[in-house]
Amino acid sequence: MGAIPIEEFEPIAETPAGPSFQWLGIRDEPWTPQLAFELLPETNGPRVEVFRGSVVVSPHAGVDHQSIEFNLASLLKPPARRAGCFLYHEINVVSGDDLFIPDLVILRESGAGRTSVAIETVMLLGEIVSAGNRRKDVIDRPKEYAAAGVPFFLRVDFRNRVPAITLFALEDGEYQPLVAAAAGTMFVMKEPFAVEFDPAELLDE
Repeated sequence: MGAIPIEEFEPIAETPAGPSFQWLGIRDEPWTPQLAFELLPETNGPRVEVFRGSVVVSPHAGVDHQSIEFNLASLLKPPARRAGCFLYHEINVVSGDDLFIPDLVILRESGAGRTSVAIETVMLLGEIVSAGNRRKDVIDRPKEYAAAGVPFFLRVDFRNRVPAITLFALEDGEYQPLVAAAAGTMFVMKEPFAVEFDPAELLDE
């Protein structure tokens, strides 16, 4: 009796019956936001994004990052609503074939009842710089948001646990700084709506 080829003993990956992270190890074709929504399960844990055809999975950042995100949303939401805007954090934002989950999203219209929002409806996107993702938060993401035409970009950095915040406005396809402040001074923003606070309020101390 002849030898049985080794490949006959290799396990065959079963196709999941529904949304499953197993699809990440099965599909070798480019991903899109629509495929991610269809094939991958919803999660309150790691962020699942799509960038240039690949799925990017990342865990939540540290406690300081999460505190800043919550406190910043609390400070911005009341004036945003008074200005007719809607503030959310960590929601799905679709830009062409890419799927982003920014730390902060301010829309021109309500996102209630939706799984995702189109980037064309976004007024402002915000990112809190993580030590392990500095290039993404400082260079890569702002570049993509500017290319998509998002009018404003907000960045919070907290190196050495000293919060600093900068608001950028889109001019000729690039973000230019409008106003900036570090802990101990006042951050005074006049557009897309008015608000002022000391960045020191962003960290729980």
